[in-house]
Amino acid sequence: MPAQAELVLPAPAKLNLFLHVIGQREDGYHHLQTLFQFLDYSDEIGLACRQDGQIILHTPLAGVEGKDNLLVRAAKRLQEQSGCRLGADLWLNKRLPQGAGLGGGSSDAATVLQGLNRLWQLNLSSEQLAALGLQLGADVPVFIHGKAALAFGVGEQLQPVDLPEPWFVVAVPPVSISTAAVFSDPNLRRNSPKLSADQLLSMPWRNDCEPVVLARYPQVRRALAMLPAQAEFRLTGTGACLFSGFAKKEDADRMLRLFAVELKGFVAKGLNRSPLHHRLKAKGA
Repeated sequence: MPAQAELVLPAPAKLNLFLHVIGQREDGYHHLQTLFQFLDYSDEIGLACRQDGQIILHTPLAGVEGKDNLLVRAAKRLQEQSGCRLGADLWLNKRLPQGAGLGGGSSDAATVLQGLNRLWQLNLSSEQLAALGLQLGADVPVFIHGKAALAFGVGEQLQPVDLPEPWFVVAVPPVSISTAAVFSDPNLRRNSPKLSADQLLSMPWRNDCEPVVLARYPQVRRALAMLPAQAEFRLTGTGACLFSGFAKKEDADRMLRLFAVELKGFVAKGLNRSPLHHRLKAKGA
């Protein structure tokens, strides 16, 4: 990260520990019940204040136009809605794969909103930032609030929960998945029963998107087939990543070694509190 970055913050990954689709709205969006938990595996974002009002991303992503990049869109949306005349320089150290179900773009946007809220001294509340972030993506609010949570609606209605914090093995198939394509697939299950929080947390967990992803994306299907049978791997979000949890890090490391020659992956700790919020607190934000 360059020396001129005034603030360097993590943009952590998330997992959907389960994902149920319980209906579809008239606008095409879906009613969901899902469970978010964070990982100690993150992108890293550098931010610095500009006096000329420009938003400049110095590390563009391949295949993503600057104006379409979620970091830039988040900064401009915050600028517009707050009336702030300051600008920002942004740098991105990208670790989270795109189209992977880890929430990388949404997490990047949330980190930009939180970081610029501090640098620009806007003093907006988490609720205000989450409402603004929802305009950018349904997953942005959970990253703004920074707590493991059950999520309802399109994913923006959050109920914080305390979960075990296992070590996760995450397998990364070599494909980027379109969330829109998965949710528009006619074979997607859209009638899972609406359940209470207690029911959701006590029943076996599944992902309603997984059958569609396995049918549409042979790369994910092949990856699942090559993963060791002694662990249960599930899809996170709309994929492509597959994950399994372990009580001990050494067991997670051992599982990763069993497939790491054939398939990319990593081990990360599950977290109920976002690393972003720990970093901001440490910096006195």
